[in-house]
Amino acid sequence: MTIDHIDLSRIDLNLLVALDALLAERSVTRAAARIGIGQSAMSSALARLRTLFGDELLTRAPEGMRPTPRALALAEPLRVLLRQVQGLVRRDEAFDPRTVVRSFTISLPDSTEVLLGTRLLAHLRREAPGISLLLRSVDRAHILEEIDADRVDLAIDLSFRGQTHHKQRLLYRDSYVCLFNAAQVGLTPPISLDDYLRFPHVLTSLRGTAHGVVDDALAKLGLARTLAVTSPRFVAVPFLVRSAPVLTTMHARLAHLFAETLGLTVSPVPVALDAITVGMLWHASYDDDPAHRWLRDLLRRLADEPAVPS
Repeated sequence: MTIDHIDLSRIDLNLLVALDALLAERSVTRAAARIGIGQSAMSSALARLRTLFGDELLTRAPEGMRPTPRALALAEPLRVLLRQVQGLVRRDEAFDPRTVVRSFTISLPDSTEVLLGTRLLAHLRREAPGISLLLRSVDRAHILEEIDADRVDLAIDLSFRGQTHHKQRLLYRDSYVCLFNAAQVGLTPPISLDDYLRFPHVLTSLRGTAHGVVDDALAKLGLARTLAVTSPRFVAVPFLVRSAPVLTTMHARLAHLFAETLGLTVSPVPVALDAITVGMLWHASYDDDPAHRWLRDLLRRLADEPAVPS
């Protein structure tokens, strides 16, 4: 398609920046603050956008401003376009992690924060002191929406079902092991299935339900376990296990770290469980962003390092 330079020159491209902010924030006030202009200027930009597209774009609703179908259809192409423009302008700038100043919002479970957080922070302070992190708990029900609204730069979790405008990359693979306080339960590894079922368990459930992969595996054998505690936080589990005659089943990397730190014991799980994969997900518009790509590569390298130094 041939570019009509005369027609294109009549369009204020700053309006597209305003539209992207409006679609992300769904509030004139917050969108104005996002790009550093006054509320009245953003209201004026919205009026001009409505004229430009011949559509209301955003309408008032009890929860704020609701995008029209036309606005929703524009959201993804607009985000990609603005990232391409930004990349075009910055393409000749050499990326240097030692001088870049930027903040990244990462959504992740506390298990990954424990495994990678300390090494990531140490590396950033040493190699990229201008990069700061806002770490948030992963909200599986709304993570794609948060990525699309630019409220989250990078998500880390067990599995994602992204769309065509999302990018994914494997971070690491892991398996399950059993963790316990040998002094409390009087067991030595490897433990038997009878012992595994004889003691109550501590379950970590991010969904808030008292049911996990172990329960599914046991059900196939016509068996069931007793749950003593169900917690949404991985970091609380080893302290619960250390304090009472209970068992827990968790990801091997995390279990070995807790065992080393708190004097707990690790054993193979006496029931077959599938291996897990932990991945990263981000919006495709950030795929070639130098700082974003550098952070993803760094996380991948850190994930390859042992959680417990040998």
